[in-house]
Amino acid sequence: MFSFCTSLVLHYLCHDMRKILITAILILVCVNTFAQNMMQSQYGTSASGLSSDRFDRNGNPIDTTAVVDASTVPVGLNSWVIDERFGNKTTIPVDTLQFGFQNSNDNGGPTGHYTYLGNLGSPRISHVFFERAETTQEFFTDPYDFALITPGKVIYTNTKSPFTNLTYYKHGTSRRAEERFKAYFAVNATKRLGFGFNIDYIYGRGKYLNQSTALFNGNLFAYYHGDKYDMHFSFINDNMKVTENGGITDDRYITHPIEMANGGRVYKSYEIQTNLEDIWNKNTGYHAFLTHRYNLGFYKDESTENDTITKEVFVPVTSFIHTVKVDMNTRRYISYNDTQNQKYFENHYLGKDSTDITKYMSVKNTIGISLREGFNKWAKAGLTAFLSFEHRRFSMTDSIEGTPGQFMRDYKENVLSVGGQLIKSQGKTLHYDILGEIAILGEDIGQFNIEGKGDLNFRLFNDTVRLDANAYIKNLNPAFYYRHFHSKHYWWDNDLSMITRTKIEGKLSIDRWRTQLQAGVENITNYTYLDNTSVAYTDNNDVKTYKNNVTVRQNPGNIQVFSAKLKQDFKLGILHLDNEVVYQKSSNSNVLPLPDLVLYHNLYIRAGLAKKVLTVELGGDVRYFTQYYAPDYAPAIGQFYLQNPETKYKLGGYPLVNAYINLHLKRTRFFVMMYNLVQGTGERSYFYAPHYPLNPRGLKIGISWNFFD
Repeated sequence: MFSFCTSLVLHYLCHDMRKILITAILILVCVNTFAQNMMQSQYGTSASGLSSDRFDRNGNPIDTTAVVDASTVPVGLNSWVIDERFGNKTTIPVDTLQFGFQNSNDNGGPTGHYTYLGNLGSPRISHVFFERAETTQEFFTDPYDFALITPGKVIYTNTKSPFTNLTYYKHGTSRRAEERFKAYFAVNATKRLGFGFNIDYIYGRGKYLNQSTALFNGNLFAYYHGDKYDMHFSFINDNMKVTENGGITDDRYITHPIEMANGGRVYKSYEIQTNLEDIWNKNTGYHAFLTHRYNLGFYKDESTENDTITKEVFVPVTSFIHTVKVDMNTRRYISYNDTQNQKYFENHYLGKDSTDITKYMSVKNTIGISLREGFNKWAKAGLTAFLSFEHRRFSMTDSIEGTPGQFMRDYKENVLSVGGQLIKSQGKTLHYDILGEIAILGEDIGQFNIEGKGDLNFRLFNDTVRLDANAYIKNLNPAFYYRHFHSKHYWWDNDLSMITRTKIEGKLSIDRWRTQLQAGVENITNYTYLDNTSVAYTDNNDVKTYKNNVTVRQNPGNIQVFSAKLKQDFKLGILHLDNEVVYQKSSNSNVLPLPDLVLYHNLYIRAGLAKKVLTVELGGDVRYFTQYYAPDYAPAIGQFYLQNPETKYKLGGYPLVNAYINLHLKRTRFFVMMYNLVQGTGERSYFYAPHYPLNPRGLKIGISWNFFD
């Protein structure tokens, strides 16, 4: 069997997306067959049952009554993620019944909260401020969170039989298609030891010229759950290459196509000229993560529910924790067409060198001791003290063209920090998690954060009401690449002040009413951002053009952001209407522009057919945000930044409407969607980012299979 599988894999191995898909399927079939034999010898044949989880691994609600096939989720199958500091587990539902499957591959997010460049896998930034993550030291990959896997996102699975998921998406025809293939495999070697892998490959050829994306992310994981020893390990590799086109040369190709028609000929999307060509941003990353702990405790007898059987259970009292995280990233900016590209960029510090490289490496160790929650009736909370040491190294060019001794320079930073955590996760009524940390030595000395979150659950009118709250105060040293960056087109060394952020937020959830109401406010001092300093030039024909340039700025005053979100769903028989409304306001829209309203509405029918074995969802949804000065995109650094104040214009006010049918049959999910139904209405609102139009109307499909044996 092994030799047969190997020969098939080698025969089909090729760079083409379809052959990669076939290759991955064959590998999974071979591995799954071997693992099934191993599992049967370890566990024997397992029974099956229904899942009682209420949310899938993407946070979407699950209707557990939609499918009543006993093969949906086998008994003993469960999944979890861990936090990157201590390795604490958070249980998540197994991804078997995914409501909203048609939106699971949307670059703009399942409810349309992101500004992006149109193509699948392109960089993005949320126009809902409270959903924007803080800038990390891995600066260049931050905008790719749509595809990026981090240790905290790795899904670990315990299963009595091998679990495999294969998912495939496609948008458009082969010549300009967007495709994505995802594979997940998990198996247990013993009841305590499990391992698996995950593959995610995005290939967006681009509906417009010079816009392709090729993103590959893969990870291997393993875990061991013993009474006294516990371990989680993951190794992640990401290879992300995107072509930069600088946007289209004239927005009127989209906003006024008849006006731009040459002899009555209207241009197709892939015939529209773009500002740049032969430019790529490529990121290659390797990430190794290990968290493990040794537990001291005692054994006690515990009775089963019917009190007929007792078993010995280990109760941990104290844990000694060690976590090590290694991150490496190499960013290459590749430019071959200097003749054309010189017209776009203001500065060319490295001359005609085709490539500039920036490297980053970090090794972080955390040790801690934890007094565990719940080992006796007086231990109502767990208490952990920890110490972390991080070594960071950055490499980049350090001389400008024409100066002697052009070379790469290393910047080394070390940070020692201490902290503690108070946590209560057990029980049904009250939970909380309070953490504090301060850097006492090194580059980030004086940096601190105090954050807390909690929830209160109680009964009201025969329903469960949940109150969530979270708050923090942080004093942060700006990320390295805000302080130093040397490259072909941008160059800065900045002495920046600490960023202070204070936030408080609450959320009320009432399940019976299908209601969630959330509101919060944040204050930021020394808000740090990328500004547009493009310079105007006038040629011999008195045509003014702006050559691209970027710099880092800090706003010395305070900026307040208020945000409120209402999610209200309605149901009448098989008819559903899901709604989400976000209102937000920035006190300084020149530095931090935000849309006032962000809306999502989904009208559909959901019905079970063939004795509820087949579930059908048929409907349409709309995404909308009000006009604002949406962030521009800087292709030479792969980041979003402010629009030039002399040329800025508002984007938004465009309803992105999709119609879909979503089917679920036992272990298989399938959808067909018509994307961007109202293409051609509006003017500049057709763009989410300046000069980067959305993809034109097209057909999307997706299919996902789960295998439990």
